Amino acid sequence: MKFVVIGTGGVGGYFGGKLAQAGQDVTFIARGEHLQAIRQKGLLVDSVSGDFLIHPAKVTDKLSAVGTVDVVLLCTKAWNVPDVIEQMQPLMGEQTYCIWLGNGIYPTEQLEKAFGPNHVLGGFCRISSFNVGPGHIRHVGVAPYIAFGELDNSHSQRAEKLREVFARIPEIKVEIPPDIQVGIWEKFIYVAAVSGVGAVTCQPNGVFRSVPETREMLISSLEEILKVGQARGVNLGNDLVQKMVNNNIDKGPADVIASMHKAIMEGKPSELDDQTGAVIRMGRQLGVPTPTNEFIYAALLPMELKARGRI
Repeated sequence: MKFVVIGTGGVGGYFGGKLAQAGQDVTFIARGEHLQAIRQKGLLVDSVSGDFLIHPAKVTDKLSAVGTVDVVLLCTKAWNVPDVIEQMQPLMGEQTYCIWLGNGIYPTEQLEKAFGPNHVLGGFCRISSFNVGPGHIRHVGVAPYIAFGELDNSHSQRAEKLREVFARIPEIKVEIPPDIQVGIWEKFIYVAAVSGVGAVTCQPNGVFRSVPETREMLISSLEEILKVGQARGVNLGNDLVQKMVNNNIDKGPADVIASMHKAIMEGKPSELDDQTGAVIRMGRQLGVPTPTNEFIYAALLPMELKARGRI
């Protein structure tokens, strides 16, 4: 299959790199020093499940130079998606479909609006990885996992064909969930809450989950986001937060820092508006109160505005 990976960071670099290593036709989209390093030395991925190098790697900064592809893996930051959509048309053939693998709810909806449901699969992934330098990705934890499916949860040959491609890569667990919206929202609930509480406390998971006051804040944030998802019609169980706390938060690595948290602490633009901000906007549209997330957003907003040069 012919893939293009837009956003060759921690997610795109790892999953796209494994596809290329497995013999798939993968073109990476990168910019600046990252682009030049991949062109000259290849894409290096340090991974807890085994290091690898893709060299030579197909890489460009021009979507128009790629031509039509079978699958677009969109792995940028959420705020970049509207601009990327405007540049994606040359990639889109009659059978092309795209999958959003970043954090956030709106990007998949933006893709569906732009190209129609026939050109979009719902998707999400789990991994802890990031860009450590030009042409260099580091996977530090979380067993690589990817899931996707039709937006209406119907069975399709294209989803099954893609599942078979990923299933040939032993380091990656792949699934087509019975309800892709549930999977997308379960990830969003976890990531948005952990990112917000981690950033506002300036502490990794192991600290804020163990202090009673911040643990209460975390659980309150999770519950608010759950109620927003349920109000949107997603089939999320009322016991989801307790399961998430027991199985993910309390059993997860103590030193993990979410990407939004990491960006804010480094003084860089983050996905605050696409995670915590999105929770608040959806809540207001649906009449669901989100006071904990509103507090988190207000506390972090000055740092976000400063990082974006707005104050």
